[in-house]
Amino acid sequence: MARYKEAKCRLCRREGQKLFLKGDRCFTDKCAYDRRPYSPGQQGRLRKKMSDYAIQLREKQKVRRMYGILERQFRNYFKKADLSKGVTGANLLILLERRLDNVIYRLGFANSRDQARQLVRHGVFTLNGRRVNIPSLQVREGDAVEVREESRKIPVIMEAQEVIARRGCPEWLEVDGPTFKGTVKAMPAREDIQFPINEQLIVELYSK
Repeated sequence: MARYKEAKCRLCRREGQKLFLKGDRCFTDKCAYDRRPYSPGQQGRLRKKMSDYAIQLREKQKVRRMYGILERQFRNYFKKADLSKGVTGANLLILLERRLDNVIYRLGFANSRDQARQLVRHGVFTLNGRRVNIPSLQVREGDAVEVREESRKIPVIMEAQEVIARRGCPEWLEVDGPTFKGTVKAMPAREDIQFPINEQLIVELYSK
């Protein structure tokens, strides 16, 4: 599958912003972006004047890389957001937030979205009592996500739960650490996504 398997910190440096692809490491002094806050490559330190198209493209790439979405998947999400009622850009971000792998990351059961995706693929979680292995599943209000009992002692899950105490959990989600269970209290709103994203640039890019 066409997944990016190189150093993830290069993606943050390329986008000129932390994308938090390495989990807790991004909050430490080991973060590569903090040490080298410029684009990778020999000409990474040079200042480049960007066209309007380049700015729109970089915004799209930033969001796509942050959520770990392939180009075709991302375009399909945009089409679905465009056909839904409301603001297209906000609809797009809400669809991405509702992905099961993102919800697991937000609940603190994984240290990154990539790790959450891998755990889902291995059948570590249940959704409303049923075992699931599809990271792109869209959660709904009232859904309950739980770590299967035989998987609760996996070291990465134990470590991730320690991180969530510092990182915090979004208001639209509720997590019960001792029981390894999370609940979708409500559908996410645009205001719940605090990461600096200008979704209008993405809309303009796909509208050409």
